[in-house]
Order: sequence, then C-alpha cells, then structure tokens
Amino acid sequence: MSTKMQIATWISGGRFRKQIRRALPLYITIILLFVIVTQIDHIQRYQNKPGDYLKKLMTYQSKTHTPNTKFPKKIWQTWKVDPLDFEERESTRARSWTKMNTGYRYEVLTDGNDLDYVETHFGPEGENRPDIVETYRTLNATIIKADLLRYLVMYAEGGVYADIDVEALKPVHEWMPKNISEHDVGLMISVEIDEPTFANHTILGQKSQSFCQWTFMCKPRQPVMLRLIEHVLHWLNEVAQSQNTDIAHITLNFDEVITGTGPSAFTGAIMREMQAQTKETVSWDMFHALQEPRLVGNILVMTVEAFAAGQGHSNSGNHDNPKALIKHHYHASLWPSRHPRYSHPAFGMVEECNWDRDCVEAWNHNTTHFDENDDETKERLIKEHEAVTKEKKDKEDAENAQHEKEHADKLLEELGAACVSASYTPPTPTPSPTTETTAEATPTGQAAGDEAGKEAARLLEAEKEAMHPEVRMKATSPS
Repeated sequence: MSTKMQIATWISGGRFRKQIRRALPLYITIILLFVIVTQIDHIQRYQNKPGDYLKKLMTYQSKTHTPNTKFPKKIWQTWKVDPLDFEERESTRARSWTKMNTGYRYEVLTDGNDLDYVETHFGPEGENRPDIVETYRTLNATIIKADLLRYLVMYAEGGVYADIDVEALKPVHEWMPKNISEHDVGLMISVEIDEPTFANHTILGQKSQSFCQWTFMCKPRQPVMLRLIEHVLHWLNEVAQSQNTDIAHITLNFDEVITGTGPSAFTGAIMREMQAQTKETVSWDMFHALQEPRLVGNILVMTVEAFAAGQGHSNSGNHDNPKALIKHHYHASLWPSRHPRYSHPAFGMVEECNWDRDCVEAWNHNTTHFDENDDETKERLIKEHEAVTKEKKDKEDAENAQHEKEHADKLLEELGAACVSASYTPPTPTPSPTTETTAEATPTGQAAGDEAGKEAARLLEAEKEAMHPEVRMKATSPS
C-alpha cells in the first residue's frame, strides 16, 4: 500500500477519528467554561433578585492592624462643595475646628471626591470590599450616602467626625475625661435623645432613646463600625427586594432613614457591640439621666450635654454648660423635607412637640378623636393648621433670604475693599539726585493700579448682576 493510501486510511477510519472522539468532551468543556465566564454578568443580570450581590457579606478579608492607643488627630466633615467654596456660615463653623485644634489634619469630603475616597479605601488596593464600593456608587439617596460615608471614614481612618453645621466649643484634646485612659477607649459618643417615657409611642418610640451621630470620635478599624456598615448594606438589600427594584431607585420615608442608617441604626449597633464586649445585658437604663461619662467595653458614652446640648429636651441644658463640647446649629439638616413623615391634616407632626409630654398627649387625643367632629369643624381645624404652617414657612423663607442677603453684603464689602486697595496710588516721592529710575517707576505703578482697579470693578459688577434684585438695588443706590 502506498504511503498516501496509508495516511488516508489512518485519517478516515482509524486513529485520527478515535483521538477526536476521546478529546471531544475536553473541547466541549473548555468552550462551555469560556461562554460562562464571558457571559456571567449578563446571566446574573436576569437571574439575581434586587440586591442579591450584597448578600455576599463577610466573605472578604480585611487587612490586619495593630491596636491604636490614641485617637488619630484628624477632623472630618462632609459637604456639597470644597471648603474654598463654603458660604460664610459654613466657613465660620469650619474655622472653629481648625483654630481650636492646631496640629490636627482637617479634611472635607465633597460630592466631587467622596466616591474616589470609598474606591481607594475599600477597593482592591484597600479593604477589598466590592460590595461596599458598588453600594456606595449605586446609592442616590443623599442622606443615606452621608450616613454611610461617615461610618466608612471612621472605620478606615478614624478621628473626629462632625456635621458641617457643628461648631467646636472646646479643643478635641480636652474631650477625654481625666479619670479615663485614652488607651481604653475605641469610640466616644454622646447621648442625644433620652426620653424613655415615649418608648411605646407609635411614632416616637423608635426615636426616643438614641446616641448622637452628628459628632463622634473613633479609632480606626473598630469592629462596631464595620458591623454598622454591614447592617446598612443588608438593610438596603432588604429594602430593594421589598420594593422590587434596585438600590438606586428605592424610596424611603423619614422613619426608615432614622432606623436604617441614622441615629436608631447607630444606637442599635453600639448597644449590640457593648453587649458582645461585656457579655452582659445592656439596656438604655444605663444611660438614662447620665450625669458622668460611662465606659462600657471600649465605648465611652458622654452625657447629653457633650454633643447634644441645647435641644430643649432630654435635660440637655444649654451650651454654657462646662460639659458642652460642641454646638449643633442644624442649618444643614434639610434632608427631612425629602423623606416624608406622618403629618395629620389638622394637627401636623407629633415631632413638632419636641418631646413635650403635654403637647404629645394633646396630639394623641386630638388625632384620635378628629373623626368624631362634624365636617364643618374638621374643615376649620384643617384651615387653621394650614395657616399656621404657611406662617412658619414664610418665616423660614425670610430667614433664608436674610442669610443670603448677609452673604451677598459680605461679598460686596470684600470686593469694595479690593477695589479701594487696587486703585490706591502712593504719593510720588521727590526724585533723588542719585536715583534716575524713581521718576519712571511711578507711571508704571499707576498703570498697574489702574488695571487692578478695573478688574476689581468688573468683578464687583458681575457680582451685583448675580444678586437678588433687592440686594442689587442696595449695592447700586447712592449713599
């Protein structure tokens, strides 16, 4: 048989066909694996329920770190814009922190750099928590992002966190009680709401006993912060599933924010951590009417005056109290307007009672018996409430307009001062016999001053054009 015929026979009926059959399962397996790997995201997009990705918690390993004996000298705030673009109100509060705490690093995370921070510290080069990064990137509810961000920062780097409308009253190095070692404390918090008599109230109950989270101090890598973060992720996942949507499109009312990421969530996580550390039952009775700071595990609870003085409830006193460390001005607390809460058409929100017992009892009685009134009485009560609400809103609008006017006046004053400074020409000195260039320098200085003056005037005019009409009239009217 010729060589060509032997090769043909081997290919058509022999070894080559058998080798293909033997290798075929392997080839099919390789092809299937390739298809699965390249299409897995596409497949999961249709098979996963909303938030399923976030169920993979506690599967990523954090880096190990040595215990911290001192709190980091860092002060953190979050806001919409960079400190250079702060309005005077925010600048005044921010300066209180930097002036009182020389040697501390001060940083503001903004809407423009917050995601980068989270990706840096919790991405592959940081904690390697893609669930955290993806959740933060997806979120659209600003108050939820603000709550989550403070917990992330405190876990990653620690230090002091304070809302943008919080003013420092005492330097941070004076916060620690003299009878407690900083070495023994991992987290410093303060009582905020201490109204346990309302614990069973339908609306107020879940908010009646809580710690303050608009200001607190933390060492990095505290387990309680990580557990709180994971609680938030799990809660968001559940909300998304219950609403049959993704996290980007969830809708939340006021109480859901409070219990999901706000003070109630913060308080619950801390109470559970205290119990885990001490192996003992921890209840709010331990912190009711607290007169002196109390250390439970490594969590130091300060009295209500420390971070929450001047609230008008919870025996919080005022900011003249020596125990007061900060002052909360509340002007940045606008998020409740975006997340509705129950408001009776004739008697409004029970929260407006500010924990006054007589007021709450009257609200309870009035709302319970409202339907017993005739239609005319109901209509009258509703109209009276609407009038009061309108008066209150008009007052708030006037206060905001006044604030904007004061800010514009300050800008005018600064620009006017710049004009005067730029237009000023020093007296021409008498030429010295030995100095030939002095007489030539004055016209050059005059020209520079004129140009600077023109530029300042241009900026002033542009500022006036951008102002509210009433402010613009004041700026242009003759004195």
